[in-house]
Amino acid sequence: MFIIKLIIRNAFRHKLRSFLTVLGVAIAILAFGLLRTLVGLWYLGVEQSSATRLVTRNAISLVFSLPISYKDRIRQIPGVKQISYGNWFGGIYIDEKNFFPNFAVEPRSYLELYPEFVLSPGERDAFIHDRRGAVAGRKLAAKYRWKVGDMITLKGTIFPGEWEFVLRGIYRGAQKSTDETQFFFNWEYLNETMKRTVPRRADQAGFYMIGVTKPELAAEVSQAVDSTFRNSLAETLTETEKAFQLSFVSMTEAIMIAIKIVSYVVIVIIMVVAANTMAMTARERIAEYATLKALGFGAGHIAGIVFGESIVIAMIGGGVGVLLTFPAAHWIETELSQFFPVFSVSPLTVYLDLLAALVIGVVASIFPTWRGATIRIADGLRRIG
Repeated sequence: MFIIKLIIRNAFRHKLRSFLTVLGVAIAILAFGLLRTLVGLWYLGVEQSSATRLVTRNAISLVFSLPISYKDRIRQIPGVKQISYGNWFGGIYIDEKNFFPNFAVEPRSYLELYPEFVLSPGERDAFIHDRRGAVAGRKLAAKYRWKVGDMITLKGTIFPGEWEFVLRGIYRGAQKSTDETQFFFNWEYLNETMKRTVPRRADQAGFYMIGVTKPELAAEVSQAVDSTFRNSLAETLTETEKAFQLSFVSMTEAIMIAIKIVSYVVIVIIMVVAANTMAMTARERIAEYATLKALGFGAGHIAGIVFGESIVIAMIGGGVGVLLTFPAAHWIETELSQFFPVFSVSPLTVYLDLLAALVIGVVASIFPTWRGATIRIADGLRRIG
């Protein structure tokens, strides 16, 4: 108990120095936690991809469409349980800065294929039966204060014009990590408009979503779909939903690697700062360590005191950093929802934060501990004289 009390008192003997060190560690752990959360959430869509869903697109590029007639031929392939289709719309709400994902989809089959988007039965039926009907995620509706029944106008970019929709439902995610910032409307509305204005763009789907009966049939069904349309005017590329998501993530792989490196650099920097602080403390207390040795304390006791002091400061800073991570993540999720629709701190991130704080404390104490444990009594007491 004496050693523990001594460690705690020594840790805060120089209050300003200790406060600044704790603050520095806290800020470093906060930055580390937020960066690691960002990296983890970047791959969230990949990790949550369904093993029973496939995505079929044009083999050349996602930019090119596929005939809507493909759906009937795909449905006949063994192993296919469900099929839906849609187009990326790319509409703008009022101003370019109001970006959110918006798609034209076939309502009934899409909602069956994606049960994570939860609507009430009444909203579901209204969306299915209204050609101009649309649904929006709960967070998106809250951001723009939309209510069911509101008229919403999007300015088309890929499909030019002013497009008016009636909000028929506000979906919530089946899980906390489900994206609630998307906007879906009836594909028939898009197609009918294209028939009147640009007939050559009608009856085209940007992608097909295929539900297979069993996950182990995914590869077989993918090959069958692509074989069916081989040597056609619009060949297909079918892949699992996870592989489809990875194709987008891979475009930013270099950025993610850079963020990971920065997160570790932050820890290394504060490690050096903490080590310098502990080394300064050890130099000031050489005479004290020599006195303790003269009173009968061994090298292990001295090492424990120095090591414990470093760990106490680092872990307090780490704990403060972890506590600050949660309100910071909530603020990001609230204020920057268009970029980060979900920004939740995982238990793994908390464990990594605490581990990083522990590593900072251990590394920062190595030299001061060695110095305090190996000091000779005569050399230490000479400083008193």
